[in-house]
Amino acid sequence: MSETTTTKIPKKNESFRDSVATISKEGRRNFITPKKPKGRLYNMRTLFSIAYLIIFFTLPFIKVNGEPLFMFNVLERKFIFFGVVFWPQDFFIFGIGMITFVVFVILFTVVFGRVFCGWACPQTIFMEMVFRKIEYWIDGDYTKQKQLRSMPWNGEKIRKRTIKFIVFFAISFLIANFFLAYLISMDKLIGYITHPGGHVGTLISLLIFSTVFFFVYWWFREQACIVVCPYGRLQGVLLDKNSIVVAYDHKRGEPRGKLKKQEDHDCKCVDCKENGACKDLDKKFETLARPGDCIDCLACVRVCPTGIDIRNGTQLECVNCTACIDACDAIMTSVNKPTGLIRYASENSITKGVKLKVNTRIKAYSAVLLLLLSLLVFLLASRSDLDVRLMRTAGMAYNKLPDGRIANLFNLKLVNKTHEDIDFTLKLENVSGEIELVGTGKLTVKKEDYTNQQFFVKLKKEELQGWKTLVKIGLYEDNKKVKTIEAKFIGPEVYK
Repeated sequence: MSETTTTKIPKKNESFRDSVATISKEGRRNFITPKKPKGRLYNMRTLFSIAYLIIFFTLPFIKVNGEPLFMFNVLERKFIFFGVVFWPQDFFIFGIGMITFVVFVILFTVVFGRVFCGWACPQTIFMEMVFRKIEYWIDGDYTKQKQLRSMPWNGEKIRKRTIKFIVFFAISFLIANFFLAYLISMDKLIGYITHPGGHVGTLISLLIFSTVFFFVYWWFREQACIVVCPYGRLQGVLLDKNSIVVAYDHKRGEPRGKLKKQEDHDCKCVDCKENGACKDLDKKFETLARPGDCIDCLACVRVCPTGIDIRNGTQLECVNCTACIDACDAIMTSVNKPTGLIRYASENSITKGVKLKVNTRIKAYSAVLLLLLSLLVFLLASRSDLDVRLMRTAGMAYNKLPDGRIANLFNLKLVNKTHEDIDFTLKLENVSGEIELVGTGKLTVKKEDYTNQQFFVKLKKEELQGWKTLVKIGLYEDNKKVKTIEAKFIGPEVYK
């Protein structure tokens, strides 16, 4: 090779940063039709998704003490986690739990990137492992899908589109029903289904949600990850050069070159045939004579559900689904080259060959996460199944009774968070006197309910200590003290 015929390395094309694969140059929706993936990681994701879906469709049927294992009833402000009921009074615990979850997501993303998106996000699970598989079954692989989209409306296209529409909407309706079961419990949902006449509003709402799900998986698809979900945009803040992502090994793969047979090389020497480069070439041309392992087959692009080229580096649209890893490994195996050209790796591990390091940011997030977990455990352990609030009735002072005693009227609010009805009795602990319930002779709180009860406390003048006297009242269940509550008893100025 002479100096006058030097080959220049082409500049990297950065145009991909100015556009999104799902939007055409005219601004219209560009539908991505990925090739059906196959390989080791795809099989693992399929097994994980089956377990995921079994859990999702089974949990609403599991009960603990007659209540769902999980329920998120926003309308009644009632939340159940692992059979434990949380009411509005426990909302601060729920808030701490949500903050802990967010910090966990941040820490997890810093270290492992968007593994959650590709393996456990409901959008990805339902889109890639349910609806996309059904689409392959009805419409065929990506080439047949493209042909079907471009062909005129004939009998075959109408038949396939009708079947696909019915199946997609039926599954969307099923998913919407189970999401509703997580909100109101499966028992109520079955009651609504068996008696639909009295729940027309719920049925209409359910059909609306089903239509939304159908729209997402029929038309919107990967746009939910690219346009709506903020998680991808957080990558720029959360990821660093040590984060593990689905990455292309550019040091090994570049410069790209089409696969050639050895006899097609211009040079016929032994070194060229065996090593891909002649020993007598100048050093500055030696790397150009032997291309990298990437043969520019575009297999990684064809299987990508968001239509990106992973060889351009980490991008907002990448959900780490690993389809490109399986596709590239299959090509590398077919051309007798090592697999792993696209793999889980960090930028530093590719460019510098270093392993993941626990840096200051990971340590800081871990410390905050540990503190939040400790606080959450403490709050859950110290949480009481009974909330009690005692107050004197507003606008009332004291009453003088005919027998000379002084009476105060109190309001007692009891919240029962357990799964059983509880009967209580009230007893004065530190003074002699009488407690008289208003309107009932029995204090009962229904399970997972609350009650307001008024009662009089009647004391002799000799028991009073000035115009304010501290009164301790014991709350008993089956002669066992549950709690001691305190109140200020108001009386005349001086009785000594």
